[in-house]
Amino acid sequence: MPQQLPPSQPVYDETRIDISIADQQLRLTTAQVCIIYPVSTALNGAGEQQNSGCTPRGWHRVAARIGAGLPVNSVFIGRRFTGEVYSAALAKDFPSRDWILSRILWLQGLEIGRNRMGQVDSMRRYIYIHGTPDSEPMGVPGSHGCIRMRNRDLLALFDLISTDTLVWIQAHSFSRIPCRNLS
Repeated sequence: MPQQLPPSQPVYDETRIDISIADQQLRLTTAQVCIIYPVSTALNGAGEQQNSGCTPRGWHRVAARIGAGLPVNSVFIGRRFTGEVYSAALAKDFPSRDWILSRILWLQGLEIGRNRMGQVDSMRRYIYIHGTPDSEPMGVPGSHGCIRMRNRDLLALFDLISTDTLVWIQAHSFSRIPCRNLS
């Protein structure tokens, strides 16, 4: 369940997403609100290498927003809607699928040599923020590198951000940097 914290002093003047691998949380900060959502990052931890199955760190941007207007639980393969809507029966028919549901926020690394170009390119690694089945746990690592979210949370986030929204992914906790509502 997302956590919206009480109002405080302004800190940011732009929309931004921060992700803490340690906390398994995504924090959206806009000029009006700061909202924290539970997420699931990579089971293999933090890392940038191609084929590592790790969640990349550093500065990214939302390069593409995919799935606007599609139903909740829409199934994507290769960033394309398959025409399917996730259900328990569909999961039983395809037990080995890594389910990418509802919406995709495709991330592009902004730091050459860290998360962009060569063997560390987040976009070429197909790193997304995406929906996952409600049966999948949040708050614990479990993905293959992407940032998984509850579908209802992802739909809310999707409507609050745009292409080019900055995304900061860090291995450490948010504990020293409080989330503040800015209104």
